[in-house]
Amino acid sequence: MIIRIHQRGNDPNDALAEALGRPVSRQEGLTDHTVVAHWPGLDAYFLDDEERIWASAEWAQHLNHPSWQHRQAASPQGDRRAIWHASARLHPDDRDLTRPEWSEIAHRIARAADVQRPGDERGCRWIAVQAQPGRIDLLANLIRGDGTWTAHRSNPTRLAAESRRLEAELGLISPSAGGPDTQQDARFAQRARPPWAAPDATAQLAGLLRQLADEDAGPLSTVRGLVEHAAHRLDRLPGAHGPDRAHQLELIARRLHGIQQDLGSLASTLPTGGQTSPPRPTAVSAMPVGQPVSPGAARPAR
Repeated sequence: MIIRIHQRGNDPNDALAEALGRPVSRQEGLTDHTVVAHWPGLDAYFLDDEERIWASAEWAQHLNHPSWQHRQAASPQGDRRAIWHASARLHPDDRDLTRPEWSEIAHRIARAADVQRPGDERGCRWIAVQAQPGRIDLLANLIRGDGTWTAHRSNPTRLAAESRRLEAELGLISPSAGGPDTQQDARFAQRARPPWAAPDATAQLAGLLRQLADEDAGPLSTVRGLVEHAAHRLDRLPGAHGPDRAHQLELIARRLHGIQQDLGSLASTLPTGGQTSPPRPTAVSAMPVGQPVSPGAARPAR
């Protein structure tokens, strides 16, 4: 594992785009499979029943908040570039790590660099992004919530020692054992290729979309049928709440039908290449339907 400390900057969008390998966006939501670790104080920004999904642009805005809130904050040397960025890359022959292992690596690097200190929930904001194969990025704003500058150490010797300990504990390959590898990026890119990355990928995806849009045995058709069945049962229940909930389920079923039509239209614009659709899955058996859940993901508290 090799840890690299990037040059500090003022714009978290630049650092996050480098970590993601693509520009930040207000449409792309990052789940906990991408943001694998973060500062403890982030828990206060979410309700217990809310999903922790923000768009990548919102994560950048979250990191930048201390900078615009404390515009005069600066390091002891007068440096106002508060966005700290470090990346750690594994050896190309290392195994694929799990999310808890990536999270452990992130917390260990954050502590080794003094970006996070145990028990300090009011420290600087930081997140760890695992969006590229064999690589994890830590992004932090060195301005604390009280406007003071975080005293941290990006000591290469200390970080290298932590890397060796992580390699030993997780069974990873040390760079010294494998030697320099000039084809590292290409080898990671090859590992990252999805199973459908083939010349007929478009035709295969078109077949998948047609399967989703199938009115007879497609999975969305099965779900829509269950929703309509639940609406019919609720409409027959006594009490004022039954018809109202039944109407909501009917609207959901109508939206599902619209999604099927959109998928079918999109599939018709893709070349088939003589490919046939993948085998249809076995239809989902009907299950007892409980209270309907209101559609739409909850947004994080500000």
